Order: sequence, then structure tokens, then C-alpha cells
Amino acid sequence: MITATERAPGAMNPARRSFLAFGILAAAGSALAACTTSTATVTEGASAAEETPSDTDIGFFKDMALHHEQALAMCQRVIGRNNGDSVQALAADILQNQSFERGVMHTWLTVWGESTAPPETVMAWMGMEMPAADMTGLATDEQMTSLSTTTGMAQGRLFLNLMRAHHVGGVHMAAYANEHAAVSTVRATAERMNVIQTYEIGIIDQLLSTSYL
Repeated sequence: MITATERAPGAMNPARRSFLAFGILAAAGSALAACTTSTATVTEGASAAEETPSDTDIGFFKDMALHHEQALAMCQRVIGRNNGDSVQALAADILQNQSFERGVMHTWLTVWGESTAPPETVMAWMGMEMPAADMTGLATDEQMTSLSTTTGMAQGRLFLNLMRAHHVGGVHMAAYANEHAAVSTVRATAERMNVIQTYEIGIIDQLLSTSYL
């Protein structure tokens, strides 16, 4: 897959390394939910499942899954459009990463016997309860409509600005969960999200100061 910034041939960016490492968590969660017979993987998943999730663990996964849902919608609005190769590459990476992460979060919510339906109120686990539409970093309906109707490089620039704000909100939530979650898998998940989204914010800042100025 084409990356959003130039790198030495064969080099792997930090976000990709974190994404691949994140696969271990997905394998554990999926194996536990599907009751596979792989002893090593089931043991790892069972160990995490033995930990009792707190309101922070459950709330973070529910709210971040909803947060990811809008990020995926943003990517779907720009992929395949004439808004520049850099935006195409970045949106494809985000779509792949966050689709995968959302699946992991839903898997663990199911393991814990929790609903995967979008919550109506969010961030109570951070002491910041609010309606879901007001969650940190979410674009408004008007902004999402504008992203759909804008064209060319202007659409690319709007995507970058909206996704940057979205990531800042995501990093805020992930940092809190990494510090306060009870389940080790949730803390590790939050840490990896923090790394990936912080890295992508750096890419966005570079693009907004050059190609999409």
C-alpha cells in the first residue's frame, strides 16, 4: 500500500508497526469469541477475559467504536475522488486500521456480554458525560455533508482538517483509557491507538503545510 509520506525503501513507519502488533490483540479476542482450538491464542485471550472490565474499559470501547464509525464514513466520502494522492493514501490507511480496531472492540464487548449498539450518551467514564453527537472530535452533520459535496483539492483539505480534529479527540480518549482502564488488553489497545493517531496527526500537519496549504 502506498504510504502518505516518503520513506526509505523497505522501511516500516511507526503506525504500521503498531498496527501489526495490534493484530496480536485481535487474534486473542477473535479466538476467545469463536472458541478456537489454538491453545496459545486461547490462553492469551482467556487471560485477558479473566480480568473484570470496569466502566472505563466498557465505556472506552463503546465510545471509541462509535468514534471510529464516523472516521470510516469520512474516509469513504473521499476515497476514489480527485482530491490528491496523499489524501487517497492516508484515507485508505485510516479505513483499514480503524475498521480492524472497531472489529476488535466489538469482539471484546461481545465477550463481556455488552451491547455493540451505538450509545446515546458518551464519555461518562471520563467524567464528561454528554450526548453522543457532542463527543470530542466528531464532525457535525453539516461538516459531513460538506465533505461529501466539496470536490478536488478543497475536499482533500477539508478531509485533513476534519480528520485532524477527529484524531485529537481520539487521542484524548485513548490517553485517558491507557491510564485508567482495568483490563490490560484495553490499556494496550488504547496505547496503540494513541501511537497510530498521533503519528497520523503529524502526517496531516505536514500535508496541510505543503500540498494542501
